[in-house]
Amino acid sequence: MRDLILGIDSGTQSTKVLVVDAKNGRVLAAAAQPYDLLPHLPPGAKEQHPHTWRTAATKAIREALQSAKASATEVKAIGVSGQQHGFVPLDKEGQVIRPAKLWCDTTTAAECEEITDQLGGPKKTIRALGNAVLPGFTASKILWLKKNEPSNYRRLTTILLPHDYLNFWLTGRVFMEYGDASGTALMDVRKRQWSSAALKAIDPELDGKLPPLSPSDEPVGVLQDATAKELGLPNTVLVSAGGGDNMMGAIGTGNTREGVITASFGTSGTIYACASQPVVDPLGEIAAFCDSTNRWLPLLCTMNVTVATEMVRDCFQWDIARLDATIAKTAPGADGVLLLPYLEGERTPNVPAGTGVFLGLNQKTMTAGNLARAAMEGVTLGMNYGLCRLAQLGVKARQIRATGGGAKSKVWRQIMADVFNAEVVTLKVGEGAAYGAVLQALWCWRRQQGEKTSIEDITNAFVKLNPKETTEPKSKHVALYQELQGLQNAMSLALRPVFPEHRHLVVGS
Repeated sequence: MRDLILGIDSGTQSTKVLVVDAKNGRVLAAAAQPYDLLPHLPPGAKEQHPHTWRTAATKAIREALQSAKASATEVKAIGVSGQQHGFVPLDKEGQVIRPAKLWCDTTTAAECEEITDQLGGPKKTIRALGNAVLPGFTASKILWLKKNEPSNYRRLTTILLPHDYLNFWLTGRVFMEYGDASGTALMDVRKRQWSSAALKAIDPELDGKLPPLSPSDEPVGVLQDATAKELGLPNTVLVSAGGGDNMMGAIGTGNTREGVITASFGTSGTIYACASQPVVDPLGEIAAFCDSTNRWLPLLCTMNVTVATEMVRDCFQWDIARLDATIAKTAPGADGVLLLPYLEGERTPNVPAGTGVFLGLNQKTMTAGNLARAAMEGVTLGMNYGLCRLAQLGVKARQIRATGGGAKSKVWRQIMADVFNAEVVTLKVGEGAAYGAVLQALWCWRRQQGEKTSIEDITNAFVKLNPKETTEPKSKHVALYQELQGLQNAMSLALRPVFPEHRHLVVGS
């Protein structure tokens, strides 16, 4: 009889589930359930109902177990990865009060400024928290609810993040671990404690609405009876702490020791590393998160990656193969066409009201190939802006472990290598967040059985590279992209006064 571990990755667009053999780390089956954002919301508002995630997880778990031909008693543990920063408000009965405002919601810039002012300004805020207060984070969403929906706020009893809500559904227990909690902008990441100053800036009674913080190797509990019955699983199945999708992505890509850097190319983009000490950016551009192995995860996030390439693909009615083939035939640099890719606003740099801008268009350069290549290059340069800032903080890239949809593209991997000026590799298991949830659950399960295994022992044994997809930078292209990087940075800075409310948001502010 097999010992099986389930990994759930609950994202913005879908929930994925992996079934993995605990003995060898082999993925036996996978399933996914797609869903959308809530429609007809005001500009910048991005919301989903948490029940959507529960329904999708239930369907995907059942489908994956059926595909793996698994019996219920073979399942030993479950780990959950969830989109970070979303605000799930619960009432005293444990019911969801309203849809969750998500990480990509940019409507809370005013609340960010209010909290920052209460903390004494940007520098004092970073000293207090280790992070700036940005619209993507959870703190401003809580203040938004207090100001805009006071009747709902009066019902607020418990604050959870998306993955915490799924853990609550699975176990009936309110629980929050260090990694995902560090993305709330309510926590002093150096001390791994809630910041009393940040809580008071929103509500003096906020402390009572947050779960106590727990180490990432501590289990939440076991399946509660009602959910076990719903999933067709025994109530002995262990549920690990889980974490945010970036924290789980780090585990799933073997980013559990210093010197490894992961880049995720999905709807949004993230780059992060493992650190034994907090890496706090005095400018607030790099997030000083904790990871979900009880260490730290310096991270940058851009809100626009496949957002831009999908926009071009939809415009020309191409499939992905046609997009890649067209870009491969187009010269690096796209004939001087450059995209500033702030289609959804931007987080790194912090320009929540930014827009996309094409530079260099004329009758000669405005071709489908140039527009497509400029989109792919532009979002990669946007991510490199943050990678350069990481390097200034002492976290330097020698190898980039690429994951997400963009990592499947050969031409994009070459652009990554050239822009980042580093070797780019991919992983045999491409679903880094779901696989990371599996490996963390396996770690937790083994520790509960008395084993003294470390998370590095598990990732070293199970996380494997794809040697055939290793991509090295080409020096000629590296020089070109360094020039384009300077141009994109200058364009970003020059255009920010177009948005009066963001004139203070300049590079290095």
